[in-house]
Amino acid sequence: MDVKIEVENGVLSISGERTYHKESKDEDVHRIERSYGRFVRTFTVPVALDTTKVSAKMENGILRIHLPKTEPSQKKAINIQ
Repeated sequence: MDVKIEVENGVLSISGERTYHKESKDEDVHRIERSYGRFVRTFTVPVALDTTKVSAKMENGILRIHLPKTEPSQKKAINIQ
């Protein structure tokens, strides 16, 4: 499976293409068919997302995406001159 991940303007997009997979065995009928073709999924994510630290890992057919939040800005007192 070919997968592409993008994060832009608070939107996470996962797109890719599933390839055709068909398996059959002559002894005792055993058949596996899986859907195939292009797909796109989009998700709205928090605006406070640190896009420089986004990571993804595919293991055993499971896609895990880590979307770390940015540190909230600290309150700062401003002196008037």
